[in-house]
Amino acid sequence: MADERQKRRFDEVVLPHLDDALSLARWLTGNAADGEDVVQDAAMRAYAAVDSFRDGSAKAWLLTIVRNTAFSWLRKNRSKMLLVTDDDRIFEQAGPGPASAGEAASPEAALIAKADAKMVRDAISALPIAYREIIVLREIEELSYREIAAVTALPIGTVMSRLSRARGLLVERLGGAAVRQQGAA
Repeated sequence: MADERQKRRFDEVVLPHLDDALSLARWLTGNAADGEDVVQDAAMRAYAAVDSFRDGSAKAWLLTIVRNTAFSWLRKNRSKMLLVTDDDRIFEQAGPGPASAGEAASPEAALIAKADAKMVRDAISALPIAYREIIVLREIEELSYREIAAVTALPIGTVMSRLSRARGLLVERLGGAAVRQQGAA
């Protein structure tokens, strides 16, 4: 009976947010296969702890578990070097679409959009992990500052300053890339 209740609770609390968990894990580990390993381990941890979840954001609760699991996995499996992803499947869902709902993009517009999306992916991937994690939680996972603070166990002021710094670094990198492209043209 307790197992059935725990399974039902897991289905209600965790399952709706597994895509978000996988997205965060992929960003933190740098590729899909490692991200899937992290999410599997995190899901097992969440299942064991699901009865401890109380009112609040289930998404933030799960992403906290995923984040902690990812960092444990990284410490165990990777050196302390910069992690960069080349897994384009991560970005397919967030990729740019046609200019309007009924209008197909021209081949030129599609090529430009693909190049722009790659520049943004590369710029995010090149961020130090502390900034990358904050930008992914805010801009991709759309968590509030308060939820990010809960997920990362950081003061809200630190979240805000890291987000600001991450955005600044992205602007520098993307601005520099745009200048380099104009110079090459």
